[in-house]
Amino acid sequence: MNIRLKAEIALLETMKVNQLTQKFEAIFGEPTRSRHKRYLIRRIAWRLQANAEGGLSERARQRATELANDADIRVTAPRCNSMDDRLAIGMSDSNVNRDSRLPCPGSWIERDYKGKMIRVLVDEEGFEYDGRRFRSLSAIAKLVTGSHVNGFMFFRLGRKS
Repeated sequence: MNIRLKAEIALLETMKVNQLTQKFEAIFGEPTRSRHKRYLIRRIAWRLQANAEGGLSERARQRATELANDADIRVTAPRCNSMDDRLAIGMSDSNVNRDSRLPCPGSWIERDYKGKMIRVLVDEEGFEYDGRRFRSLSAIAKLVTGSHVNGFMFFRLGRKS
């Protein structure tokens, strides 16, 4: 990286957020929705370096496109929102009123806690963890942490809808 580019990137640290948003718009050709100073500095510095050094190689661009085409991969388990979804997986009528924060029975809930992966199987009657059955996520969270913790908060499940 040349000296002029280093000086320009160092100057970004002294700029105010309004100045950074103007610089972002000038460099990227579009306005930013962010007002986060650190984010703006990093994005602008990246673009300045990419413009000076040439950006990604064509091979890297092709590989990124290949990776982006794996759109069928899910990050979270599908939710059972409609009655048809619930009946399709064989849920009984007693479980139709399940908490909306829980994934469908047969799904896994995972949480990394102090370097250990906690994997819980969601069942129609409750949960299974470490070969044992539990009625609530809070009971599993208490077993893992040693203190009372809300199970939904521990496993980072959303709020009730």
